[in-house]
Amino acid sequence: MNNNDRLVRLRYALDLKDAELVEIFKLGEKELSLGDVRYLLSKQEEKDSPEDEENSFSENLYRKECTNRTFEAFLNGLIVYKRGRQLSKTGEPVKMTYALKHDKDVNNILLKKVKVALKLTNEDVLDILEDADVFISKSELSAVLRKEDHRNYQECGDRYARNFLKGLALRERLD
Repeated sequence: MNNNDRLVRLRYALDLKDAELVEIFKLGEKELSLGDVRYLLSKQEEKDSPEDEENSFSENLYRKECTNRTFEAFLNGLIVYKRGRQLSKTGEPVKMTYALKHDKDVNNILLKKVKVALKLTNEDVLDILEDADVFISKSELSAVLRKEDHRNYQECGDRYARNFLKGLALRERLD
């Protein structure tokens, strides 16, 4: 699963329109036009060939790649969009932080930032995963939500991220 797939699934789960995505990116300090956002969401046209059938489980190709920095800008913007801008003690806006260092951290950051944006508790996250028929313990979730340099840190695989977004879609779209 690449960042474009994550963005598409998150957009679907939260029922966000293209114009809202442009606004969220702007709040995350990333200027993208409506056309750029649509390119991030649209797949390249596939060519029918025997090789494609063999690679049916390969990653989707999109018209414009969503880099780690762009995806994290979206997640930061989502937090501001849902909760408002965080202010320092002096009343100035707090500078955006970028925690994403490696491709393998993307799912962990996704879970953390969506959890913050939607004001979810650990129990809420466990319930969302259960809605997608994934059962993990509180300690497993805690390990995924830790900082990368913590000794109990556990990498979040695509399966958990995909099922979290699936459960989130079930929860948000049925309400």
